[in-house]
Amino acid sequence: MSETRHSCRLSSSLLVASLAWALWGLESARATARDAWDDAERVVAVGDVHGDLAQLETILRDASVIDEKDRWIGGRTHLVQVGDRLDRAPDSRKVMDLFMRLEKEARKAGGTVHPLIGNHEAMNVLGDLRYTTPGEFAAFRTPDSPRLRDALFSRFVEERRAKRLPSLTDAERRAWEDAHPPGFVEQRLALSPKGTYGAWICGLNAVIRIGDTLFLHGGISPKYADFSLGDLNERIRQELREADPLTAVITSDPDGPLWFRGLAQGDPALAGPLETVLKRHGCRRMVIGHTPTEGLVMPLYGGRVVVIDVGLSRFFGGPPAALVLEDGKAFALHRGRRLALPAAEGEPLLRYVREVMALEPDPSRLQALLDRLEGVSAAASPR
Repeated sequence: MSETRHSCRLSSSLLVASLAWALWGLESARATARDAWDDAERVVAVGDVHGDLAQLETILRDASVIDEKDRWIGGRTHLVQVGDRLDRAPDSRKVMDLFMRLEKEARKAGGTVHPLIGNHEAMNVLGDLRYTTPGEFAAFRTPDSPRLRDALFSRFVEERRAKRLPSLTDAERRAWEDAHPPGFVEQRLALSPKGTYGAWICGLNAVIRIGDTLFLHGGISPKYADFSLGDLNERIRQELREADPLTAVITSDPDGPLWFRGLAQGDPALAGPLETVLKRHGCRRMVIGHTPTEGLVMPLYGGRVVVIDVGLSRFFGGPPAALVLEDGKAFALHRGRRLALPAAEGEPLLRYVREVMALEPDPSRLQALLDRLEGVSAAASPR
């Protein structure tokens, strides 16, 4: 998307956000959410979904937490989704609806669903729609969409006139309409902090602890190592409730919990800071998404970090795969098969990658990873 089109959308998003505040008025902030659990018997953790309902349903059924009618059957299971349910594919609204319903159904059964805040949830609330697809806007379209879009355009023209800007050309008008398809206004209202989905997102956690495992979207960098989970969560929730890109400091920070990629990239310089963070929170591992793997649940740093963004969405073409923690052990659930997740590098990790490749219709996408790991293992072997 061009910068001009992105700027136009962002400006329109701010206009719609101001309208939303006028329509709904102010609400009191939610009570501080719980962010730690010690009673989980089983945890299923799913990576980035990016608007692909069918793939999400597949992995949730493989994990035995929903049935063929998408009803919760997971009992006391804790289901974690580490963020990025939106953007890139058309079913984002249906994905959010599913999680909102499963939260209630799981609670009645003694389980818990934890949809965390990812950078794409934050982007949508803040009005950054660079990755929002036409199908996602169309999902919010109503019979009133043409009138709402015309009203938004009129307000846009009035603002330009007040700034003494020249009248739009026909080409500029078409560009504006392309950037604001029918359903745009409704999507912005629904994702605003007072909208159905925006308010839901603004009440979620960004990082949680379940037993001895931390879960979040991007990772905890050294910059945020001294923050408590409660501080991180409340700061991010507050920034999203304010919905001002200029004051969304932690939410938009490349080193912040929603955006950090250093751990997923295996930066060896982060091994020490990682241990400090884990020790501070009394954990043995950190589970993250955000950075796609080669198409498998990938343990790094000897299993101290587990990256679960397997590229689940059709946009990336990855497999249905997730992490399962049960009876003190970690497993990858890959295309319906449960594989023990190695807690060491070298031969255990190589064996795991080969097991995953055996389940893949096209194992060649993992060949480069296998070759690289074999090279590292060979270099580390005594000569």
